[in-house]
Amino acid sequence: MSILPTDDLAFSIVLGTALGVGACLLLSLAPRFGAPSLARRIAPYIRDVTDPRGVGVAFAAPAPALAWDALRQRFARFLGGDAALARRLHQAGWAMDASAFRGRQLAWSVAGLAAGGLIVVAVVLLGRGSPSLVLLPPLFAVGGMLGCDAWLSHAAKSRVGRIREELPTVLEFVALCLSAGEGILDSLRRVSAVGAGELTAELRGAVVAVGTGSPLPEALAKMSDGLQIPALSRSVDQLVAAIDRGAPLAQVLHAQALDAREDAKRDLIERAGRKEIYMLVPLVFLILPLSVLFAVFPGVFMLRLGLG
Repeated sequence: MSILPTDDLAFSIVLGTALGVGACLLLSLAPRFGAPSLARRIAPYIRDVTDPRGVGVAFAAPAPALAWDALRQRFARFLGGDAALARRLHQAGWAMDASAFRGRQLAWSVAGLAAGGLIVVAVVLLGRGSPSLVLLPPLFAVGGMLGCDAWLSHAAKSRVGRIREELPTVLEFVALCLSAGEGILDSLRRVSAVGAGELTAELRGAVVAVGTGSPLPEALAKMSDGLQIPALSRSVDQLVAAIDRGAPLAQVLHAQALDAREDAKRDLIERAGRKEIYMLVPLVFLILPLSVLFAVFPGVFMLRLGLG
């Protein structure tokens, strides 16, 4: 039995990959000869300056890490849009920057490319190969990249929805603290310390920023700019304007809480309207055809029986 050229190519890919992985593992275990670097030699003498905690001194990264960083930077420059990506990362509450997320996207793309290649090799070894299988690894790579981006978008949308639901309650609690005689900063600190939601976590960050020297209006404006939620932005703008003009803050926050609840009701009505349209899909494509089938099939059966 002769082996097809495609089978030879598949076997060569499998054996070459195994050889490359084995060689990399052996090289990683091999001892490294050479004099220690300058940073490693002078580290014990300057540890109190460079690393007061004594955790360690940052040494030069190995060559694979440098190559990965360079590839990640090129990938980030190719995709672009770091400002919008940073905003979505902040909305999702992920503790990473745009460069780290691009690195994750690149890792997902490489994993998808490898998975597609393995599937192609497996299909070719089974004797069912075709030229169209060449498109499978690139499609898997693009799917991995888009899947990572879709995951981020879903996380950001879910967290923004939770913040919108928490906004009226948080505003009312802050207004209650203000009515009890506390200041605006003390009220925000109390609500952020007691609450356990997403918005209270953002308020906690704003309170920490105020504690480190930032003005309260600037910290609140930075919080609202990072989240880009219209209801929260309106509330923060009104609160900052009331602080600057000396207006009664409790009344302002009560009014903003009422507006936020009205916005929540409006969004709920809009979602209910969309769900009604989605409910027509199974009605039209599943229930209605079955009803017609149950109504027509007995008559057709009786006609055929009478004709027979």
